[in-house]
Amino acid sequence: MKENNTSLLRVILRVLQGVLIGVGAVLPGISGGVLCVVFGIYKPVMELLGDPIRKFRTHVPKLLPVIVGGAVGFLGVAKILAFFLEAYPAPSVCLFIGLITGMLPSLFREANEKGRVKNAWVPLAVAFVVILALLISLNLFSITITPNFGWYVFCGFCLALSVIAPGMSFSTLLMPLGLYTPFVDGLGSLDFSILVPAGIGAVVTVICLARAVDALFDHFYAYAFHAIIGIVIAATIMIVPVDSFTSLGSAAVNVVCLAVGVAAALALDRFNSSIPKQDD
Repeated sequence: MKENNTSLLRVILRVLQGVLIGVGAVLPGISGGVLCVVFGIYKPVMELLGDPIRKFRTHVPKLLPVIVGGAVGFLGVAKILAFFLEAYPAPSVCLFIGLITGMLPSLFREANEKGRVKNAWVPLAVAFVVILALLISLNLFSITITPNFGWYVFCGFCLALSVIAPGMSFSTLLMPLGLYTPFVDGLGSLDFSILVPAGIGAVVTVICLARAVDALFDHFYAYAFHAIIGIVIAATIMIVPVDSFTSLGSAAVNVVCLAVGVAAALALDRFNSSIPKQDD
């Protein structure tokens, strides 16, 4: 009976994680890939994407609750949270920042899971600087283009990249080009003139990059994971709503949301650690 309860709790936890990943994938400034890392499922996701035929039987049963939750979050809950992000943008983003910040200790634990290595801070620092510079550069430009089939293929590439490369929020890549709003509107309305080219771009990206990322983890686990932590930190810094801390009232609300996010992340990490892990 206790084992059944544990299995049920594990499934519920995975579904909730999937919902947050789906939400993070569509909301501006948030990366679904970052949340995959935060919840400790990034590597199995990459293994499945990199070799779906061989990994199907071992990985899909474990990731199915996450996939279901992700679909719910992406198509359903995200619409609700998008309203809050539009109505209360700063507190909503601060809540996500708190969530990510509170999970950083667990990320470092996982990065050292296979043993500490010398100079692991080097890829962390390099990734941090490169991604921070890239995101700052994207924010400096504001270009509007006319969406078409080719550009929606590019949108699919960015969407897949936001999962494969944690910290690369597809909204961050698409907003400077004026593609974010028409792309998300098309996804929400199930517009096949947008879904088809986006699907093509996403599938090609997964085929080209997922296996390479999986191989990188197999051979350089600690270095690769520390580099991802650097990406996560850089991406998180870039979404801090600095302008919203101008008044005492708004600053207080933001700090409370940050604290709630951190507390929720620490509680989630403790709960996740308390559940016996299944063998991969």
